[in-house]
Amino acid sequence: MSRPGHPEHVRRGRDRRARLLPARPGKRRVEGPRPTTAVVGGGIAGLAAATALAERGVAVTLYERQPYLGGRAGGWPTSLPDGTPVTMSRGFHAFFRQYYNLRGLLRRTDPGLRRLTALPDYPLLHADGTRESFRRVPRTPPCNALGFALLSPSFTLRDLRRMDPVAALPLLDVRVPEIYDRLDHTSAHDFLDAVRFPGRARHLAFEVFSRSFFADPRRLSAAEMALMFHIYFLGSSEGLLFDVPRAPFPAALWQPLADHLRRHGAEVRTSAAVEHIAPRPDGGYQVITDRDERHHDSVVLALDTAGLRRLVARSDGLADAPWRERIGRLRNAPPFLVTRLWLDRPVAPDRPGFLGTGGFPTLDNISVLERWEDEAAHWAARTGGSVLELHAYAVGAQTSRDVEEKRLIEQMHRVYPETRGATIVGARHEWRDDCPLFPVGGYRARPTVRTPDPALVVAGDLVRTGLPVALMERAATTGFLAADALLERWGLRGVALWTVPHRGRSALLRSLAGWGPGTRAAR
Repeated sequence: MSRPGHPEHVRRGRDRRARLLPARPGKRRVEGPRPTTAVVGGGIAGLAAATALAERGVAVTLYERQPYLGGRAGGWPTSLPDGTPVTMSRGFHAFFRQYYNLRGLLRRTDPGLRRLTALPDYPLLHADGTRESFRRVPRTPPCNALGFALLSPSFTLRDLRRMDPVAALPLLDVRVPEIYDRLDHTSAHDFLDAVRFPGRARHLAFEVFSRSFFADPRRLSAAEMALMFHIYFLGSSEGLLFDVPRAPFPAALWQPLADHLRRHGAEVRTSAAVEHIAPRPDGGYQVITDRDERHHDSVVLALDTAGLRRLVARSDGLADAPWRERIGRLRNAPPFLVTRLWLDRPVAPDRPGFLGTGGFPTLDNISVLERWEDEAAHWAARTGGSVLELHAYAVGAQTSRDVEEKRLIEQMHRVYPETRGATIVGARHEWRDDCPLFPVGGYRARPTVRTPDPALVVAGDLVRTGLPVALMERAATTGFLAADALLERWGLRGVALWTVPHRGRSALLRSLAGWGPGTRAAR
């Protein structure tokens, strides 16, 4: 049984109202023959599941089809035209202080999180020149939201008078799953229209969140956006500042965690694509890869949306037919583009490490990597150049890739004019379309951790949990929950989890929220 003073129960952030879900009691480690588990997918969710299982003595085999770990937060080696070795990734990731369970995973190999470093601000720029900052915004709700409105040039007295406070009431008491009963039928775009949120503030404060899901606000459930508002504003006092890895993802995060898994007896198999999973008549599963096949007592499916859909379609014996049909109906968010550029001269010294943007055709943010990442800093110091990264989320499916890549660079020139005279000495353009879509009305169709087969569980940021988590934190949390479901079967101690508060922090605000639209329907 976990004791109150157990390391898993030590508070993981500054928010004293953060919620602890204590570990379920059980044996500390396997006694006798070790049960075996196949974890399919080496992203954050799969790594979390594999870690929790291996630490309890379960014989874990982690299968990852790519040659690297980390999934959408992974990285791989490449080289510049002059032969310089560099690391490429799928783009910038912010490790917010609210990501208690993800940070708990990283603490396995970095107890003080020294491989992360804090960026001093979360600056935002609108195409009309309006600038925002979260550095001076209070962190404690509701002062943070009020402080942002008072400090922001995007909010005028006229804007505040035009807003519909009744339409915004659901944001004051976000609970899961109740917020989905109230707002899942509405798009993020329509919700903001109903609130009459100011246009510039809308781009900078809300669509930044909605586009973090790689989706157009017209297609994104308003409930997901409201959940984000709760996690970062009215539900948490951790604030909106964040940390980033000091080194490329593999060196800073995933190689140390792979070593940790191996020390606990896990087998980490990269470049091993699972092609089929078949239940065995005598129990367990036959896991067939492009190399071999093995028997496992249980399986964790920790894949992205497209990968899960494809594997389930090829494995017609998994769970039951209705479950497989629901998986088959899952859809991906639109494509996105990450462009990384190695320039022959530096950007202006006052450029921030990360800048969110709004009101531009496709540019959503721009990063100056040498501000925090050692590999980029060494390259910039040696060459006198800069390493920049540009993101374009939710790009139209019919867009010409060549045209969009050039268009994104042109938008960079608008934001940082000094780059117009720079020569691009290296460029990488990563196009992906494997993020989950959280469409209007789609919450109930998303998979849960548990399936009709108790030995088969699912993890990933597409999975619904009943907890106030999102993005990378949802991936880590569902990975731990999937492991917990299997540990319970074997009488092993569960996993302690932390989340932001599961409801609005203020009794007065919760009372006001009860007058909001959709309340009666939700009840």
